[in-house]
Amino acid sequence: MPHTTQPLTHLLNRRQLLQASLAATAWAATAGTPAFAATPAPDLSKITLRVGTYKGLWRALIAASGQGNTPYRIEWRELNNGVLHIEALNGDALDLGSGSEIPALFAARQKAQVRFIAVVREDLNNQVTLARKDAPIQRIADLKGKRVGYVRATTSHYYLSRQLAEAGLSFADIQAINLTPADGLSAFDRGDLDAWAIYGYNGQIARLRYGARVLKTGLGYLSGNFPIYANPRSVDDPLKHAAIADYLQRLRRAYLWANDNYLAYAQAQSAETRVPVGDLIELWNNRSTDYDLRPVDDSVVQGHQTVADTFLQLGVLDGPAQVAPLWDRSFKGVLRPLAVDKAA
Repeated sequence: MPHTTQPLTHLLNRRQLLQASLAATAWAATAGTPAFAATPAPDLSKITLRVGTYKGLWRALIAASGQGNTPYRIEWRELNNGVLHIEALNGDALDLGSGSEIPALFAARQKAQVRFIAVVREDLNNQVTLARKDAPIQRIADLKGKRVGYVRATTSHYYLSRQLAEAGLSFADIQAINLTPADGLSAFDRGDLDAWAIYGYNGQIARLRYGARVLKTGLGYLSGNFPIYANPRSVDDPLKHAAIADYLQRLRRAYLWANDNYLAYAQAQSAETRVPVGDLIELWNNRSTDYDLRPVDDSVVQGHQTVADTFLQLGVLDGPAQVAPLWDRSFKGVLRPLAVDKAA
């Protein structure tokens, strides 16, 4: 950046000013606070947000919570892991996506075209390391020499690495098998795996259908922050920035609604996933925390850097990754009022 002695206001270009104005208007419209009369509400009717969703998550949540009446069009694209979300964002095929800190970490290492704009707080008790019911495995140390499934570059990769290290082991001490969640469930069913590090519904199915035993959960090994990923082109576009700001507030209201209306949300999830409502309720009853959507702050970025440093120490990364440049705080203002409201 060139040196200058001009006042800061002289450095703001027209697009930045327009973007700030639109973001402020979006906040005012969704937070119920009147905008300045001189600032017209942006016309978002021609905007389409291409939003990545997982089966049974954002699409079902937004609809069930009554937050789907948006002034812009949402084009949902179902992608079943964070790596695919980031690949789609990097290829300009999505505007918004989500996942864990782990794909975001690899994105930072690869200097992918993606930004992280907020974090969802989610349950960590559904991130589990499981043993087959008939396997002679009672603790993580017993995984030595065993066939252990996991999903590369996901939370299961990270927490399994940390759990192994805590037990004095590494990936070199086990027969680590990288499988998609669906393939992992099939392999677990066939007896091709002795243990499995997995997240979400598949772990629940393994427990209920195949009698799997939980060795450890992700609680204490994961931060609980699940970033919302964004396309930098969309963040830099004033109208899309305003639409994203509106979407984030709707999503946060939807999550807070789900905390108090989980049966209704579970029914919407079940309609998409075919997972029985009772199973979803059991997962919810055993949760480590309620849902929340939070803005980016120093602790979020520092926590993500800790993950990067840990992966480097474990030999998972081929070099250091600096995550701070990919975190974008331009939506902090529109999320802060809701955070304050919840604390009140």
